[in-house]
Amino acid sequence: MSALPLHEPDADAARTASAHWPAPRPWHLSAALLGALLGVALQLQQAALWPWQAYAALLGAGLLLLAGWAWTARRWHGGALLLVAMALLYGLCGLRAAAFLAGALQADLEGRDLRVTGVISAMPQARETGMRLRLAVESAERDGVAVRLPGLIDLSWYAGTMGEGAPEEMRPPPALHAGERWRFSVRLKAPHGGLNPHGFDYELWLWEQNVQATGYVRTGARLDALHGPPERLAATWMHPVEQLRQRVRDAIVRRAAAADIAGQRAMGVVAALVTGDQRAIERADWDLFRATGVAHLMSISGLHITLFAWLASAAIGRGWRRSRRLCLAWPAPSAALAGGVLLAAAYAVFSGWGVPAQRTVIMLTTVALLRLSGRRWPWPQIWLLACVVVLLADPWALLQPGFWLSFVAVGVLFATDSGASDVQRKGVTGHFLALLREQWVVTMALTPLTLLLFGQVSLVGLVANLLAIPWTTLVVTPLALLGVLWAPLWQGAAWCVQWLVVLLQWMAAWPWAQLSLPMVPIWAGAAAVAGALLLVLRLPWGWRALGLPLLLPALWWQAPRPAAGQFELLAADVGQGQAVLVRTARHALLYDAGPRYHQDSDAGERVLVPLLRALGERLDLLVLSHRDSDHTGGAAAVLGAQPQARLLGSIEAGHALQALRPAEPCLAGQAWQWDGVRFEVLHPPQGLAVAPGAKAPKSNALSCVLRITATGGAAALLVGDIERAQEQALVDAGAPLAADLLLVPHHGSKTSSSPAFVDSVQPRLALVQAGYRNRFGHPAPEVVARYEERAIALVQTPRCGAVRWSSGAPHQPQCERATARRYWHHAMP
Repeated sequence: MSALPLHEPDADAARTASAHWPAPRPWHLSAALLGALLGVALQLQQAALWPWQAYAALLGAGLLLLAGWAWTARRWHGGALLLVAMALLYGLCGLRAAAFLAGALQADLEGRDLRVTGVISAMPQARETGMRLRLAVESAERDGVAVRLPGLIDLSWYAGTMGEGAPEEMRPPPALHAGERWRFSVRLKAPHGGLNPHGFDYELWLWEQNVQATGYVRTGARLDALHGPPERLAATWMHPVEQLRQRVRDAIVRRAAAADIAGQRAMGVVAALVTGDQRAIERADWDLFRATGVAHLMSISGLHITLFAWLASAAIGRGWRRSRRLCLAWPAPSAALAGGVLLAAAYAVFSGWGVPAQRTVIMLTTVALLRLSGRRWPWPQIWLLACVVVLLADPWALLQPGFWLSFVAVGVLFATDSGASDVQRKGVTGHFLALLREQWVVTMALTPLTLLLFGQVSLVGLVANLLAIPWTTLVVTPLALLGVLWAPLWQGAAWCVQWLVVLLQWMAAWPWAQLSLPMVPIWAGAAAVAGALLLVLRLPWGWRALGLPLLLPALWWQAPRPAAGQFELLAADVGQGQAVLVRTARHALLYDAGPRYHQDSDAGERVLVPLLRALGERLDLLVLSHRDSDHTGGAAAVLGAQPQARLLGSIEAGHALQALRPAEPCLAGQAWQWDGVRFEVLHPPQGLAVAPGAKAPKSNALSCVLRITATGGAAALLVGDIERAQEQALVDAGAPLAADLLLVPHHGSKTSSSPAFVDSVQPRLALVQAGYRNRFGHPAPEVVARYEERAIALVQTPRCGAVRWSSGAPHQPQCERATARRYWHHAMP
């Protein structure tokens, strides 16, 4: 993702505010606003919530102190007011979190058949496997007894049989529409996502969406006979905006059906610009937009809302000035300002009222109210006030990259007084030069922040945005929005998108179009951001040059690696699948690539590629234990991002991955050494190859078993999905099985982990990679008991998140859910 550029209208607002709003008398307001920001930031670091009474007491104490400050004629020192504001916002944020958490799904309702009645509150999303919908719950029953459920739940309604991983017998879902009231049987679970270093926090995202349970609709003859089939009860008037959005989106989809492949993909961008449905954009297009730094233009972002407000304000102001009566009733500038904000809010609501749109509308409203009230504040106080108001509405926005990119970009434009000396300059050339400088300032300032947040930045983003911003905002988006009134304009917008895509594809092919660096620690990132700010501020060049050394730690940072002779394992939290990264002093190996989730998402794209990029890893070898999709689902994405990596695995010659990278067969006896660490393949034997006409063995039986041994003797055994027969064969053959860490066979299935095998390995630690509440019941209770009887520590990724283990400290595995614990994360009972 690239730095978020701002259009000239944003800079106009910044220039006007900074040029005409002198500072108020004291700095008390600045101290209070800063304290409020710090209070929210500190509360968001809590690993677990206090009792709600503690937050209420803190909030009450803050209010009393604030009243005391007002009673004493505001004579307190600014530092005291900062502490009071911190206490107020800390208590308020904690109280809101405690109140929300009180409505969480009860643990005894997880995995139970529930009969739920509710209204579809957002337009359903079609997927390869069925439909995804959000339900506003009205009532629920379990075995005829009313139960309490969270107010919002996310459900999947699967279409037919999904193959491996599918829940039981399923019927295709009917047509679903926002605003419809339905009654059906569901199974729910608490929000639970994979938790990985530098990864997407799915549980935080659901928290911000006010969703407190996920699950799926249950159908089938047996269940229907017991509880009744799914019922569409009524089409209600509720959620009218979502109903309109769905009608518009479906109209665009119908028009796209008649187009060629390129036209359909372009229509997906049009649907995203009109309705905010970002899933309509193909993953390949998202990759292109990110590589060229224009991804923010292809969805309803703060930039779109701000530009819409500016254009609406200009149109209202021009029309208002034509009426003397209207101007006498209310000055045209004030009417234009208020009308622009109101229409921008309406656009944000229609586009889905996403978190970025909410944030932008709140910020615009805050600044507009200040202007309309006649208060003239300096830009730092305006900037701080807008931040605080946004956080009052959504404290957890502080953890979103978009919050930082948006507010730092606006703050930089304020601080650099971009173009203030050229306000009176006229003509196209003057405006273009002002836009060019603003784009350069924002790109320069936000590049280190983008690297800190995402680990990559587009080096062609400056040029791409100079062309894409006016084209998208002044041509594509107006055509797309006007298509709501006259549908043929959508085709015109799609043609414009196609022309832009051709240009972006050409730019993406430039050498060094995108820069990826390892994710840096906070101190190095903060130093780089400070250095970039120094470089763009209107200061003497001698002062600006001081920013250059501040950039160096972020540019030269390398993630710590194991010492020579040692190795480190990182078992990623990929759900019901397997993926283990093995790192030595100078080499890296990935054992399996996790599952495929649905048509446009897999563990490679969502977890492993970002993880490898964040660590700065260049894979030497990808090992695929066998062909099952929960082990190979993310391999294509990993191979695409790691072109230098060799492929070793038990996959047949006709497997689709062979077309991406020819795979060497995984056979017992293969061995190599990296940096003093020995790698040895123990299974499958060469004699297990399938003879012509013979029945092929199960894929699990061909699993590649890899033993890794450090110089000091510490070892790990990675065994894929081998079952009892293969385990016994290894024991009988006298294979060197002893290991400190064992990747539990077949995710803890009862078909594996035989007593003889476990006794031969004698691990200190057994690691299970499985999905939370997976339908297979992994790990099986009898397998868990088998390890516990032998006093073997059992670590499971659903409880632990990603697991780090080092041969240098074999007794100390590190769980991501422990080291990065926050109160919104699901705590398993």
